[in-house]
Amino acid sequence: MTHHPDQPADQESAALYGRVWDVLVPARADYLAGVSPHYDEIFHDVAQRTEHAGSLGKTDIAALTVWKRLSAQTRWVSALMSLPDTQVRAVTERAVTAVRDTTVPSSEAARAGRGIIWELPGFRTGDSLASAVLTAAAPQRMAVYDRRVQHALDALGLSLTPTPGRYGRYLQLLDHLLHHRPAHADNWTARDIDTALYWTGTNPHQPTPA
Repeated sequence: MTHHPDQPADQESAALYGRVWDVLVPARADYLAGVSPHYDEIFHDVAQRTEHAGSLGKTDIAALTVWKRLSAQTRWVSALMSLPDTQVRAVTERAVTAVRDTTVPSSEAARAGRGIIWELPGFRTGDSLASAVLTAAAPQRMAVYDRRVQHALDALGLSLTPTPGRYGRYLQLLDHLLHHRPAHADNWTARDIDTALYWTGTNPHQPTPA
């Protein structure tokens, strides 16, 4: 069964969430055991700088590009690097403010932040780097999206289409999952779910709901 996140959760979808959590919990444990504890140091450094500066500059975006293992041999990198850092920070400052806005649900904050970061070269298509930037801006609210996460969602029967507004819908889906989390996952954040999904999508032998 495929569940659409904008539909109310009924007994059937609640059962699906239960089966999804049966995959996510061990996947998260395997992620923590299988990935070096030092791998995310770059991400944490950027998040700390963003916490203090309230914006991200070209150096921060470059670091996150390496962290996400994205190619820097693309036209957008040259276009972004050709902009003054003050211009980049002026855009990212607005995006940071948007995703940190706790007066709106995280999905709405994600949608607003994604719409702002779209103004910069490299952020017009795809959500991988954009989600990394927005998550560094609000690590306790946002989550990283990439093709491995999408593979896991597809395998788990959770619908997330590539139509415009995907990042906001992604956060809405994670909010639904957090709302139905089991007691032993009470301290999970959206970021914890994305690492579990990443691991599931990277390791297709992971068990999926029946």
